[in-house]
Amino acid sequence: MLGMALAALDGTVVSTAVPQIVGDLGGLSVFSWLFSGYLLAVTVTLPVYGKLCDTFGRKPVLIAGTILFLIGSLLCAMAWSMGSLIAFRIVQGLGGGALQGTIQTIAADLYPLKERPKIQAKLSSVWATASVAGPAAGGLLAGYADWRWIFLINLPVGLVALWLVGRYLVEPERKSVEAADSAAKADGQMDPQAAGGDARAAASADAAAARKARWYRKVPAVRKVSVDWAGAVTIFATGSLLLTALVQGGVAWPWLSAPSLGLFAGALALAGVTVLVERRAADPIIPGWIWRRRTISAVNLALGALGLLMVAPTVFLPTYAQSVLGLGPIAAGFVLSAMTLSWPVTAALSNRVYNRIGFRQTAVVGITLALLVLLAFPFLPFPGEPWQPALLMLLLGGALGLFQLPLIVGVQSTVPYEERGTTTASVLFCRQVGQSVGAALFGAIANGVLASRLGTGTDVDSLAYALGHADDTLRRAVDAAVDYVYLGAAGAAALALLVLLTLAPRRFPVLTEHQDRGQSA
Repeated sequence: MLGMALAALDGTVVSTAVPQIVGDLGGLSVFSWLFSGYLLAVTVTLPVYGKLCDTFGRKPVLIAGTILFLIGSLLCAMAWSMGSLIAFRIVQGLGGGALQGTIQTIAADLYPLKERPKIQAKLSSVWATASVAGPAAGGLLAGYADWRWIFLINLPVGLVALWLVGRYLVEPERKSVEAADSAAKADGQMDPQAAGGDARAAASADAAAARKARWYRKVPAVRKVSVDWAGAVTIFATGSLLLTALVQGGVAWPWLSAPSLGLFAGALALAGVTVLVERRAADPIIPGWIWRRRTISAVNLALGALGLLMVAPTVFLPTYAQSVLGLGPIAAGFVLSAMTLSWPVTAALSNRVYNRIGFRQTAVVGITLALLVLLAFPFLPFPGEPWQPALLMLLLGGALGLFQLPLIVGVQSTVPYEERGTTTASVLFCRQVGQSVGAALFGAIANGVLASRLGTGTDVDSLAYALGHADDTLRRAVDAAVDYVYLGAAGAAALALLVLLTLAPRRFPVLTEHQDRGQSA
């Protein structure tokens, strides 16, 4: 949970300290890469860390990722220019990718199916609280101390997390495949009925050893493994080009400009190379079964749509609250935080629903409710009262708690130990990519509405300088822009609902506890 807090805080804590950072280091024209660079590094490394978890175990990957994250934090605090700070933020993101994916995988390893909703709800609470508290913490540290403390504060928290993980996280003992074969063979050759009591006792002990060996047989063990480094490099390069095009398109350069078209073309070409490399690899980073299994592919697409729709409240609602409702930054944050109050509650209670009607049907109920809430947002009165969007966010959080957690718990329960890291990473990767696509898509929608209403090239980012004295025309333009963004988010929710109804199986093929611990179905 401490590791999860580190990853969540560093996604948002820098946002309110930008003026102090720019005043000290300069580089206003490229400061957006403080966020984009971190996001890129986290997203493109998720599949790599997922595979490494399945190959070498969760604990060494989590420890290595935490150390890398803390090194990046220390370097960020020592940055001497905006360029160096951006580079060190990317180092942070390389460690942050290990924190996000590995922690979710460990939660599924440590807790049986009936208890996973509770721990996942706690992790969701940590993530939500840290995400909301991040901007406030960043503003306080930058305003009353120094912006470098934003990164230094990670060190004591991270060191405590490292100590706890190193001391108390115990993974299953890893037996070699050869030992499992020998034990199984010995068990098969023993005939307890033809021997005396001692022989029968020995046979029983050998049989138990054989069963234990078979239990670990499928777990990545002391065996020769080949890491698909070529696949890791091509996946990293492809994701970097694609996400750079999505994040910077329409901001640093026009969508149809040479940089955008070149990045998209490069990403497409590298995607083709990645497919060829992965098909030839003995142990690929992204194995083909991720997309061949209906359950996993459907959950990936559905949670990709979740990342898409989450852009509406997290990115555009604060602007709406400040410009249309006239709230200050802190009050605007409270409007958004209503969603984080109900999300963990319904997530924790979701097991009572999916134990009755199944994972898919629970997620269908959640995304249907979310669709209705998103469609209701454009009907809010202008300018309205703060409690109105806050109530909708409270309902949206409750709906998404019923949607996301059953899908994550459900898909993790359909794969054995040795495939869980890869599966979890693919889910989180799709959600992150959906978030990047949503930021680009909804940003273009908002800019288009603003341009048509104001008759200028005004965009959402430029409104930050006019929030305190926005006139009625500007307020109505922002209101209309955010309404269209929420309609787009409703479209993403409808897409997720369609995916669940058409692609996801009605009953997830959940493994039994014995199968879950190493035996494939």
